[in-house]
Amino acid sequence: MKLNTLLVTCTLTLTAACGGKPTPVNTAVIADNAKPNIIMIVIDDLGWSDVGYNQTTDYFETPNIDALAQQGLRFDQAYAGAANCAPSRSVLMSGQYGPRHGVYTVSPSDRGNTKTRKLIPIKNKRGLTTDVITIGESLKTAGYATGSFGKWHIGVDPDEQGFDVNVGGSHQGMTFHYFSPYQLPNIEDGPKGEYLTERLTTEVIDWVKSSKDQPFFAYVPYYTVHTPYQAVVDKVNKYHEKGIKSKREATYAAMVEHMDDNVGRIFDMLDSEGLANNTVVIFTSDNGGYRMSSFPTPLRGGKGSYYDGGLRVPLIVRWPEKIKPGLDHTPVINADFYPTLVNLTKSKQPNQVLDGVDLTAHLLGQQDIAERDLFWHFPIYLQAHHAKTDQGQDPLFRTRPGSAIRSGDWKLIQYFENDEYELYNLANDLAEQNNLAVQQPQKVAQLKAKLQAWQQQIGADIPTKLNPEYDAKVNQQLIREQLLKPHK
Repeated sequence: MKLNTLLVTCTLTLTAACGGKPTPVNTAVIADNAKPNIIMIVIDDLGWSDVGYNQTTDYFETPNIDALAQQGLRFDQAYAGAANCAPSRSVLMSGQYGPRHGVYTVSPSDRGNTKTRKLIPIKNKRGLTTDVITIGESLKTAGYATGSFGKWHIGVDPDEQGFDVNVGGSHQGMTFHYFSPYQLPNIEDGPKGEYLTERLTTEVIDWVKSSKDQPFFAYVPYYTVHTPYQAVVDKVNKYHEKGIKSKREATYAAMVEHMDDNVGRIFDMLDSEGLANNTVVIFTSDNGGYRMSSFPTPLRGGKGSYYDGGLRVPLIVRWPEKIKPGLDHTPVINADFYPTLVNLTKSKQPNQVLDGVDLTAHLLGQQDIAERDLFWHFPIYLQAHHAKTDQGQDPLFRTRPGSAIRSGDWKLIQYFENDEYELYNLANDLAEQNNLAVQQPQKVAQLKAKLQAWQQQIGADIPTKLNPEYDAKVNQQLIREQLLKPHK
């Protein structure tokens, strides 16, 4: 006998035996439905402007995501917990800022020319240790079936960190083959030429159909739209015909469309299975995308940068008849997902600090989030991807060691090498072009004090040891050479 049926039968029998009126048949079902299903879709390296509803061109075609944006609450100031893959996913899955788990980058932390690195960076951990309680482990305490479909990249396999089912997830941070044979751990190759995004979607759909008799949490971290850029030829040609000359950029647009097609398949399945109304859908990205000339963005920087282009991500949350659709300007961060899902699912509170805040009352329109500050810590070096388009502090690195705070409309970035600061008012300067640190010394002092207090409170490791191989003259010479190179 199914659990729902058993609960209803017992309730009816006991009530009748006591001489009362029969309990309505849907009482236990309503109680059970108070625990919504969760589908969390995390796209890899999808930029803030790389979705149709938020793009600055008309190239991207994402009708399913655009429809979701109309049906759900879309946040235009949502942030990743870090600017690249593993650290952002570690913040999301642990609910903790980087200094608590020590995942700061995709190893190693000393990337770039050693003669241009003034400090010896903090060593990076390659993933979450098994003593960190993940979202999956917490939701299992409330009776949830848990499945992970796609990229894991934060330690041991997800089936050792709270997930009943793992398709395609491992320590590996990318696929080298979007077309089968995939040569990926934990997923069998499909027919030759099968596309990975489509295959993972089929796995999600089949698992949800088999798990729908109990509440479920489907974590869907697609490998797409991360490199290598590979897509169906017909889709690539379509974007060439739309005016994109670069094969790389046309292929990227095709991958975005293919991703949207498959996200739409999940939505169609929820409708056909009668699950849509009791399923919370979260759609987001793990960090900013690589900058490309065909897709201009108002944000500065991209993946790996602690300007908003590396941190700000699309975010939509849909729960029909529970969450009112609309546009929300509240700054949120992916560390907020953990406490929110624990509350929504009535899971046991984990025995660990959660740095995010519970968004439940805000999502349901009951109470605004109290104003709070957001933090990032990156005591590492990440070399330039493409110096001219990276828009970094200097052309040699996307990231030099530092920390950052967003407080209200203000953002302060601290660089540890020379104790330098950049101050931006995001309300007036979305592109972070006008550094106000000299003009606003009092605001710098205020935010610096907040940032230092947070660093001390959380025990953030700050690099102070000098790199004996650093050569200031070489550093400046290489910077000059990059600045003089013609833009391609």
